[in-house]
Amino acid sequence: MEIHIASREMIKPSSPTPNHLRSHKMSPMDLIVRDSYFSFAIFYSSGSTTSSHHLKKSLSKTLTDYYPFAGRLNKDHNLSSVDSDDYGVTFVEARVAGDIFGLLKSAELEPMVKRLRAYNPDQMLSAQANYFDCGGVAIIVSFRHVIADATAAANFLKNWSIDYCGGNSNIKDFVSDFTTIFPDQQNSSPLSKIDSQAIDDLSEEAISKRFVLDDCKVAALREKVGNQATRFEAVLALIWGAMINSTEEEDQESNSQQFATIFPINLRKKINPPLPEQCIGSVCTLGMTFWPTMETVDHSKTASKVHGLIGLVDEYATKGFENGWKNLIMDYSGIDSKCKTRAISVISYLRLPFYEADFGSGKPIWVSISNDLMKDTVGLLDTCDGQGVEVWVRLSKEQMIRFQQDPAILAYASFNPTLQSSSSS
Repeated sequence: MEIHIASREMIKPSSPTPNHLRSHKMSPMDLIVRDSYFSFAIFYSSGSTTSSHHLKKSLSKTLTDYYPFAGRLNKDHNLSSVDSDDYGVTFVEARVAGDIFGLLKSAELEPMVKRLRAYNPDQMLSAQANYFDCGGVAIIVSFRHVIADATAAANFLKNWSIDYCGGNSNIKDFVSDFTTIFPDQQNSSPLSKIDSQAIDDLSEEAISKRFVLDDCKVAALREKVGNQATRFEAVLALIWGAMINSTEEEDQESNSQQFATIFPINLRKKINPPLPEQCIGSVCTLGMTFWPTMETVDHSKTASKVHGLIGLVDEYATKGFENGWKNLIMDYSGIDSKCKTRAISVISYLRLPFYEADFGSGKPIWVSISNDLMKDTVGLLDTCDGQGVEVWVRLSKEQMIRFQQDPAILAYASFNPTLQSSSSS
């Protein structure tokens, strides 16, 4: 795939940020994730009329409202705030030889998509618009996690597309000081309770695989685990069970081994009073629950564990976070610090408005994550019909082989289906 960079420029907010809004404080949760990045790739079919000129113009307008996105970390304040100095964001326009459907059918989809993204570690956001010979367009936007979680990113893209089409995004109250929501808990991350070597060995070679559960398979899975389970809870239970089953036999037989699942939980609608969905930052907490590897996996029970934890967060969030998430995690999971623990991190992008991002050419034909997942990490996205679930899994080569052979995975998932298959799911 030949890519030619046609232009690269800095896009600044169309109106200067007022002096009283120049400093944006970060919450303790923001500080924990500040060194990570994530990207989303949005694909539009042949015949797209998306204009690079209007993309840049509307991005400039959107940044006026999302002014911290155009700023930089303030080094004078121990990187605990963003200086909204209108520094700007990188926008790249590229020309790509070939057909967009040819790319989407490629067995090497992940590395090829990564080549289509702009990335600047010194900025809060960067974007690249890729124009294919066939007329298709792929827009890939990278976010620094310190300024946005998945919910904030999805709403930014939606509002950018509204501005592109000349609409009114009705943005309000999305940039605020959320430091009071979370107490200072720099030493209370649930990850500190798990053996770091068991979570992730960055030196170990890992591979990523994509698979899809269509709407019928999701419905059947929910019926199996209990219809009270949401799509997220049912699919997480499926993946968690397969992960437990794919661990080494010596780990499964160990009485001192347990397998955790860790996942962020959006707090915007759970807090009392609720926050607007489009508010920026990492407005979430981390849920974590466990299963002994020596016990036979029961998908109904694992789904119930996840459902119960989310319910507990709902209850806890309405009372405020005076004690932080540390006590919440400990009260529910009963984690034994003497027990060796492995973990899988599951990041859900379900029910977020990525497929509502219409840049003048209709809704996307496909949306995908485009980031370097760590080993033992899973990403969940909607299929384009909003009913199925697309899953990206990154594991060691050996564990991936066992994971793909899990009977439950084989029963419900299709590995690396073509775009047509995932679009019709």
